[in-house]
Amino acid sequence: MRGKQTVRDMILSMAVIGALVAGIYVFIPHNDSRTAEVNAVKTVDYRVELATARRAAPYPVAAPKGLPEGWRATSVSYKATKDGKGGAWHLGLLDPEQEYAALEQSDAPAKKFIQDVTLGAEKAAGKQVVGGAKWDRYKGEKYRALVREQEGVTTVLTGTAPYGRLAELAASLEAKKE
Repeated sequence: MRGKQTVRDMILSMAVIGALVAGIYVFIPHNDSRTAEVNAVKTVDYRVELATARRAAPYPVAAPKGLPEGWRATSVSYKATKDGKGGAWHLGLLDPEQEYAALEQSDAPAKKFIQDVTLGAEKAAGKQVVGGAKWDRYKGEKYRALVREQEGVTTVLTGTAPYGRLAELAASLEAKKE
């Protein structure tokens, strides 16, 4: 009976497929709640990596201390350079609204480091004053950033979080060398 299919047959076939899809949707467990979104990204403990970075880096490594509830660490790394003169510290976080914020530090040349970690953001007008320290503002297509260049180290707070949240993160930073 090839070639004898009708529109009615096609509609019946689509109805059967639709009923099957609806049944799968109803009976297969799924969670569309805010809790599911929060739990989708795992929280990490960064204490061991922080201690290692503070021993290895030639600059005081910064980390948040006393951030308000709702902030959580999601990624951490310290990459030393081959010549042993420094490296790059990274701590990725989610703020209470699930926006990304990253703490990046390095003793690498500042201009290239800033471009790399901010995904090409450009310096914006104005400064952000946090605890008496002035931070440069950067804005890009994807990320915004607060940047502080000091002798021997560049600290960048970058991500999708608004400047206010980045400033909150900046206010909590404690830089140490072990």
